[in-house]
Amino acid sequence: MKLRFFVLPIFIVIVFACTTVPTKTYEETVSQWKSYKDVDKWMRSNFSFDKKRAKESAGKSQATPRSPEETFILKSGVCFDSAYFLKDALNRIAPSYKAKVVKVEVSPFPAFFHDFVCSFNKEGKLFIMMQYGSIFSNMVGVHGPFNSLDEFKRYYESNHPRAREGLEVVRVIDVD
Repeated sequence: MKLRFFVLPIFIVIVFACTTVPTKTYEETVSQWKSYKDVDKWMRSNFSFDKKRAKESAGKSQATPRSPEETFILKSGVCFDSAYFLKDALNRIAPSYKAKVVKVEVSPFPAFFHDFVCSFNKEGKLFIMMQYGSIFSNMVGVHGPFNSLDEFKRYYESNHPRAREGLEVVRVIDVD
């Protein structure tokens, strides 16, 4: 009998604790972010690489990215999902970032897959956010400043771990 009176209050506390945790929408969350650093922090803490989605999109000439809201809810995706999410979030925070999705075309393809990253401008310099959820920890996060996409291309080629396996960057272009 004493055990019942002890367990019941604990059970009630657990149930209320689980049901009263408010979940914020994508719009509410982004409205609280003040800079690209907040986006980077969220991506590092929450975003994971979706292997199943990567297999589904492999070999397709044009894969469709998820909406930023869907990426936010799922907290996972592949490079093009994160690039479009980053573009949207950065441009909501500060339109002056002029965030864009950038495609890194690699060779040999399809041995290596093209990469999609997000570029943004800050104080006249170019920065790149990329590779969230990747096993290549040196490539995750914010990189720069760069003077141009060509300078970023050289950085990517010289720092990506797959360069030792023959990865070459053919070109880096703005997608939108």
